[in-house]
Amino acid sequence: MENQGLCPCLQECLSAVQNKITSHLYSHASNHHDLNLIKGKLVVDHSPGQSGPGKSASVQVYSRTKIDPNTRKGKLSEKAKLKYAKSQKSDGTRTTTYEVKLYVENDFGIPAAFVIENHHNHKFFLQSATLQTPGRPGDQVINFDCRSWVYPFKMTKTGRNFFSNTSYLPRDTPKALEDLRQEELNNLRGDGTGERKEWDRIYDYDYYNDLGNPDKGDEHKRPVLGGSETFPYPRRGRTGRPPSKKDPLTESRPEMINLDIYVPPDERFSPKKLSEFIENSIQATAHFILPEAKSLLEQDSSVQSFDEIKEMFSSNRSRQVDGWLSEKLHKLVPDELYKGIAHASKGDHLMFTLPQILTNNEFAWKNDEEFGRQMLAGTNPTRIRVLERFPPPESKNGEKCLINESHIVNNLDGLTITQAMNQWRIYIVDDHDYLMPFLNRINTDTKGICAYASRTLLFLKGDATLKPLVIQLSLPDSSDGEIISRLFLPASEGTESEGALWLLAKTHVAANDSGYHQLISHWLHTHAVVEPFIIATRRQLSVMHPIHLLLDPHFKDTMHINALSRSILINSGGILEKTLFTGKVSMELSSELYKKWRFDEQALPIDLLKRHMALEDPDNPTGAQILFQDYPYGLDALDIWSAIMTWVTDYCSIFYKDDNSVESDGELQAWWSEIRNVGHGDKRNEEWWFKMTTLKDLQDALTILIWTASALHASVNFGQYAYAGYPPNRPTHCRSFIPEEGTTEFGEFLKDPDKYYLKMLPEKFELTLGIALVEVLSRHTSDEEYLGQRPSLEWTDNKEVLQKFETFKKTLEEIETKIRDRNINPKLKNRWGPAKIAYKLLHPDASNENRRGGITGKGIPNSISL
Repeated sequence: MENQGLCPCLQECLSAVQNKITSHLYSHASNHHDLNLIKGKLVVDHSPGQSGPGKSASVQVYSRTKIDPNTRKGKLSEKAKLKYAKSQKSDGTRTTTYEVKLYVENDFGIPAAFVIENHHNHKFFLQSATLQTPGRPGDQVINFDCRSWVYPFKMTKTGRNFFSNTSYLPRDTPKALEDLRQEELNNLRGDGTGERKEWDRIYDYDYYNDLGNPDKGDEHKRPVLGGSETFPYPRRGRTGRPPSKKDPLTESRPEMINLDIYVPPDERFSPKKLSEFIENSIQATAHFILPEAKSLLEQDSSVQSFDEIKEMFSSNRSRQVDGWLSEKLHKLVPDELYKGIAHASKGDHLMFTLPQILTNNEFAWKNDEEFGRQMLAGTNPTRIRVLERFPPPESKNGEKCLINESHIVNNLDGLTITQAMNQWRIYIVDDHDYLMPFLNRINTDTKGICAYASRTLLFLKGDATLKPLVIQLSLPDSSDGEIISRLFLPASEGTESEGALWLLAKTHVAANDSGYHQLISHWLHTHAVVEPFIIATRRQLSVMHPIHLLLDPHFKDTMHINALSRSILINSGGILEKTLFTGKVSMELSSELYKKWRFDEQALPIDLLKRHMALEDPDNPTGAQILFQDYPYGLDALDIWSAIMTWVTDYCSIFYKDDNSVESDGELQAWWSEIRNVGHGDKRNEEWWFKMTTLKDLQDALTILIWTASALHASVNFGQYAYAGYPPNRPTHCRSFIPEEGTTEFGEFLKDPDKYYLKMLPEKFELTLGIALVEVLSRHTSDEEYLGQRPSLEWTDNKEVLQKFETFKKTLEEIETKIRDRNINPKLKNRWGPAKIAYKLLHPDASNENRRGGITGKGIPNSISL
């Protein structure tokens, strides 16, 4: 009997009663001859101290084909409770496998989705689920990659978590699933109101209005980023915390570091990942930071020797947490974290591996060739570009570049300036124009910071190594606005003091590059710009949408790590403000450079062509040919880009047959509109956005997005400890300017150049804080999934998709072989350089060599997960 014409509420009640009656009949059937059995297995992670959900959790499955006349949705099975099967403990978490049996009518059809309810007292993490339909025509095993926290029913708004592994374009959705599809999207969309609770599965946007903390004092005021012409920025996930007391536009912040900041349950770290992340942070804090905390009380806390820096990596370090340090730490971090740090400080002392820059040649970092090589194969290889005009053009404020022909002509291996320029042999790393407007504030607002704007010119030698030609360091004169500039030339054959001055100049350049790397190349161009795509995907693309299925692994953990970054890294008084030379203006600078950001220019070939690091090549599938083969990042990156592009093209072509199928996809169009008009709303009027009216638009956009979330992020993140783990190679800031002849400082410099250099480096506490940060960020966790990997071999029921994915994986394995061969080619000097660090940052690891995690210096995770 159909319940047509009844009010929705009564329909739901009646349906519930009918389900109970049906369940009762099922349970009392003497033999289930008239029913079909669906067996299920669910893998759950939870804290070792907590019991698993067991019979307190139940599962129901939806039919793909049979419609319930009462709800007009896919037929919903009876509830089946979880039954314990087996359990194991590892890495601070317990994993339990549960079994479930569901009996459904003969005409129930193939299950398309399932829901789970948790009536336990604790949340648990549902890792995966498998449904098996034995003894029927069309038998199959259906795998679900869940990776979501399931909260107690009494807490949640909807009371359940919904999972599906079927993929349909909206127009192809089976009738039984149409209402379910829309209902789930409606449940996930926020309306911009209310404070989010940890169990809310709600996605909404907000400005970066949570970086400052005006309630702590004026020194912690920071502008709201996003929503204005002055401070444009991508949007973040909304938390809805109350406004601060002193500024209604700024969201309030907790007094101590908050590891429980809200992100939707589907975006949170798994228990295993969270346990590893906290443990890694605790060990790095206990080893590097605690021993130098006492230096905060010293008048001179400079490093006294290079050996002292090397000693920081040994196991013989005093690191007790007591007295004022214990009190201060207890106020700053949650109890759980404080106890962990205190315990680690008393435990066995770990030996931290020396950063690779020191391993084979401890003086390689001083070498000019290594200085140039790191611009091609270091942690920030996306900045260097061919110099298009000589001398470099004047800056926006009219300042003329001091560099002229006489400064470099004798260093061009016999070429004239004209010849070198015509052959694209002169390169520039430019940290001048964008820094100059901020320098007065940087050098006056932050105690002990001495920063220049810099231009560095380099020459491409016949063996494809780079040698620096000249460095220009500039300052704005605070009195009359004039620009003060100085030039520094290589001094390989000069006096000892000239060589020491040259090292000081290179160090200032490295500090500038470190700041740009962390704030722009790393944070802005990967973490920040991707988050709006995640939010829009969850809000506008159903879990049944094939593009949602394609993108999902590339969004794993990104919103959570971004939320943690807003709590401890990029906030006022956070680690980046404490360590980088940009200090309090760090995020303002990031906002200023977001004004120049273009999504289409995140496409690798366009980026390489724009920097003239590649030539247009219509015969190459990527459209670009690398300028010279010994550009490790560029060469490996083009191979990875090509593989991603082919995979995305193949995948999209399975579901979209022509341009009209893209333009008529309502969910897809809503997704793209929301990204442009809301997620990156400050750039909504830019002309460069894809129109999303053709299949090529879709393929190009998805290739850029997956490239950014995987390979681009890997290239700028996982090499940090190898290079920046030794601060003299990549200091985060300098504490003194380069002395001028005739001054007292110059006399001190001449007397002991090494002492002057060491005093220019960050103080011991900030120095070790920087080491600890890059040590944690460079670590792969053991649950990482790499490009070409999925949690299950049968991650979709579409066989054609699985075949194309297998081809993608094999292509990546072939690229791994190519990279290994390049790294043993003696003609490719930049693959190793004087420091003997093989370039492996774009080694995909599709074959899972990184399965134990750690600092490996290789592997491309699917997502921005650290």
